[in-house]
Amino acid sequence: QVQLVESGGGLVQAGGSLRLSCGTSGRTFSSLTMAWFRQAPGEEREFVARIWSGGTTSYSNSVKGRFTISRDNAKNTVYLQMSSLKPEDTAVYYCNAKPRGSNDEYWGQGTQVTVSS
Repeated sequence: QVQLVESGGGLVQAGGSLRLSCGTSGRTFSSLTMAWFRQAPGEEREFVARIWSGGTTSYSNSVKGRFTISRDNAKNTVYLQMSSLKPEDTAVYYCNAKPRGSNDEYWGQGTQVTVSS
């Protein structure tokens, strides 16, 4: 089992920045592939960014160049630095973890990000 707790969401004006954090427990953090997803009202949950245990990252086209995912293995935490925020970034952001070599995946409870125009 992996427990995930997100924090850092809030209300920000368009063009502003926020940093989301996701703390983990229950498994060796360095073995986890971590990702962020988001879900806007009435929409399906969508991929935002992923970071593998070795540090390789990938991003959705909609956030590439504006968002940065990073991880601190000493703190068992993954971050999502969001800059140049747009109203269309408004969503509940979820942290996701997948242990290496396993089909299991785990989700946090989500944190709301609202970008006003």
